[in-house]
Amino acid sequence: MYKFIDLFAGIGGFRIGFERAGYQCVFSSEIDSHAREMYFHNFSEYPVGDIREIDVKTIPNFDILLAGFPCQPFSIAGEKKGFNDIRGTLFFDIAKIVEYHLPKVVILENVKHFKNHDRGKTLATVLNTLNNLGYTTNWNLLNAINFGVPQNRERTIIVGCLDKIEFDFNKLKKIKAKKLKDILENDNQENFEYLKEEEYTLITNPKQQLSGLIFAGYRNKNIRVNGIRPDTKHLSRVHKQPNRIYSSEGSHPTLSSQESAGRYYILHDGKVRKLTLRECYRLMGFPDDFKLIGSKSKLYNRVGNSIVIPMVEEIANQVKQQLLNPNCTPNHYHSPQQMSLFDFGLSYH
Repeated sequence: MYKFIDLFAGIGGFRIGFERAGYQCVFSSEIDSHAREMYFHNFSEYPVGDIREIDVKTIPNFDILLAGFPCQPFSIAGEKKGFNDIRGTLFFDIAKIVEYHLPKVVILENVKHFKNHDRGKTLATVLNTLNNLGYTTNWNLLNAINFGVPQNRERTIIVGCLDKIEFDFNKLKKIKAKKLKDILENDNQENFEYLKEEEYTLITNPKQQLSGLIFAGYRNKNIRVNGIRPDTKHLSRVHKQPNRIYSSEGSHPTLSSQESAGRYYILHDGKVRKLTLRECYRLMGFPDDFKLIGSKSKLYNRVGNSIVIPMVEEIANQVKQQLLNPNCTPNHYHSPQQMSLFDFGLSYH
């Protein structure tokens, strides 16, 4: 069985996806105390805390490194090579672990706009760093809606492999998305938070967007003023995200890590209500037996900061087929120059 480590683990979305695909987790790390508590209640282990304080030598042997790391400014332009480019960032700590253990595969996840961060220099630096350690890399922008969940959620995924094999994102199996109504709770109606009719306005004949979203109406709150033309209240962009109402006949926009009040409103069966916490977790692919521990505000933060599990599971399946299968044929050959942290006067602590 292939083994993986779960860095910046959050509440374990990466872990569930890889475990479903037959992998074994041997180490996890997460700094947020509430996320660690939830991780413990669901996996019976507390992740190690701050990644900056981990002694890389104490990490058990593993085959795959998983990390949904934060996006931080890099001090030196991405076209420059070497670890000096990443000193002072949390990616530097990932790189130290990679260089010491040299796992077969490295998988990194970040937000949609990571590819444009610092005019593309951050992504270039990450790729160059992995290349210099001997990894062949590829990256793509994946949308959760293509993996069976009714949520438009785009994320940057980076895959590096030691064996001069380039991961082919085109081989990921896409699944037709469900409608939002397919994941709604039916037996929890006493806890539904409905809006009163005078609190919102519905749009006549709303149209489904290419993304699958159906903007159905809005809460009667202040709308944006700057740059807004008259008679445009039927456009979703005029209304701030917490005031938008989407039809359950379509999909849902990205759940936000900044939304601690759970202001996600849907039109279903002629009524407008909030999504429940369980419905939000279903939108990320979490099973109903996943334990939700702590205050509502923290639980909304956690789910908005997680990763869509069905997408992870398909990545895990394809990693096994493309990169770990001994009979697989390399897609492309590269010969990156391998460097070491010690080449730049850096050392482990």
